[in-house]
Amino acid sequence: MIKGLKLNQIENGKNSMTQKTENIPMTAEIKAFLLSVGTADIEDEKMVLPTLKSTAGPSAGSSGSVFITSNGRRVRLNLDQNSPLKIRKIPESDDIEVFDSTEAKIVVTGKIEPALAHCPEQAYINLSEKCIFDCKYCSVPILQGHTKTKEETLKIIRDAFDKGNVKAISITSGVEKTPEGEVERVLELMPELKKFNVPIGVSVYSVSGGSEKLKEAGVSEVKYNIEVADPEIFKTVCPGLSENDVFGELKEAVRLFGRGKVFSNVIIGLGETDESVEQMIEKLAEIGVIACIRPIYENALRKGDCFMERPTPERILKLFEMQKRISQKYDLHPEKSETMCSLCSGCDMVPGRDD
Repeated sequence: MIKGLKLNQIENGKNSMTQKTENIPMTAEIKAFLLSVGTADIEDEKMVLPTLKSTAGPSAGSSGSVFITSNGRRVRLNLDQNSPLKIRKIPESDDIEVFDSTEAKIVVTGKIEPALAHCPEQAYINLSEKCIFDCKYCSVPILQGHTKTKEETLKIIRDAFDKGNVKAISITSGVEKTPEGEVERVLELMPELKKFNVPIGVSVYSVSGGSEKLKEAGVSEVKYNIEVADPEIFKTVCPGLSENDVFGELKEAVRLFGRGKVFSNVIIGLGETDESVEQMIEKLAEIGVIACIRPIYENALRKGDCFMERPTPERILKLFEMQKRISQKYDLHPEKSETMCSLCSGCDMVPGRDD
C-alpha cells in the first residue's frame, strides 16, 4: 500500500546522488492511516499560512492544523512537533510528501491546501469558545475562551471571501450561558450572512423549536451532535445532556430541512463497540440523519477524565464501509452536503467522497 523512497545514482564525471519522490496518491487506506495518527510535524512553517488554533470540540486548544489534498481526497492533521509523521517539501516542486519516521516510509504525496477560515472552501466559525457543559473528552469547558462579537464574525467571513472561493458559511458554537442564547446569536447574524449568497450550515446545541427558527431564518443545513454511540457511555461522558432531547430535535430538523440535510457527530474512541456504532448510524439514518464518524482527539487537557483512544486504520476503514452500506440502504448521500464537515471531509471518512 505504501511505497518507499527511490534513490537514483547519477554518474556525470563524479559520484552524486539525487533523491526522487515517486507520486503516491492518497487512497482510502492511506487516509484512514493518516486519520489514525491525526497529527504531523512540518519541516518549515513557512510552507503554510498561519493557522488558527482549534477553538471547537475535543481538539480545542491544539497548535493549529494543516490540510493535505491528494487524488481527490482531503485530510486535516493537527500540527505537533512530536508526531511520527513529517511533512516535507518535495524539491523543485509545489508538492509535499508525508514521511512516516517510525516506518521510514513516505506515506503520501500531495499539496497543502490553504484554510480560508478553519478549513478550505468555507468560512467555518466558532462563535463562542465557552461552554457550560462538561463533556469529559472536550477541552472547551476548561479553556473557557472568547465569545466573538457580530462584527468579529463578519470580519472573519469577509476575510475568507477575500482569500479565495468560499462555497459555504458554517457556524458552530459552544454554550456561553444557555443553548437558547446560542440559537439567538446565530439568528442575529443571519440577515448579514445571507448577503454572501452561499449555503449556510449551523451546528449548535439542540433546543426545542430551534430548528424551525433556523429554517425560517434561511439556514440550509443543521447539525445536532449525539456525540457518543453507546447510551451508557453517553451518560458518563456527557453529564447534563439528554440523548432523547437531541434525537427529538434531529427528527424535527429532518421534517423541516429534509432527509440528508441534517447531520450528527458520532465520536469514535470513547470505549464504544463497533456494534454500538453500527446501531447508532442506522438509528440516525432511519430518520434521515447523516452521521459524521469522528475519531477522538486525545486532548492533553482532559487526560484521565475518560477513556480516549484514537482508532486504528483498520477500525476507521471498517466503520467507513459500515457507514457506506447504511447510507446506501437509506438513500442518503453525504457527498452532496453543501456545508460543514461532510463538505470539508478533512476530519472524517465521507461516503461518496473517500470511496
